[in-house]
Amino acid sequence: MKIQNYMEEVVADELEILLSERDDVCKCQKCRYDMMVWALNRLPPKYVITDRGRLYTKLKEQEIQFKADVVKELTRAINFVAKNPKH
Repeated sequence: MKIQNYMEEVVADELEILLSERDDVCKCQKCRYDMMVWALNRLPPKYVITDRGRLYTKLKEQEIQFKADVVKELTRAINFVAKNPKH
C-alpha cells in the first residue's frame, strides 16, 4: 500500500485545463511545478491509501465548492508564477 495525496492529481489535471486556456503565461515544467506547489500549499490535503478511499475522495471532487476552491487557488497560482517566474 502507498499513501497518496489525491489532491496532487486533482491539481495537476485542473492545471492542464486552465493552462490550455491561457497563452499569456510560461508553461515550462518548472513553472508548472511552481504553480502546483503554490496551489497545493493552500489547499487541504486529501490523503488516500485504499481504492475505497480513492473512490470516496473522487466523489467529493464532484462537489461544486471543492472544484471552485481548486480553480480559485490554481488561478491565483498561475497569476503569481506568471509575475514571478523562477526559471
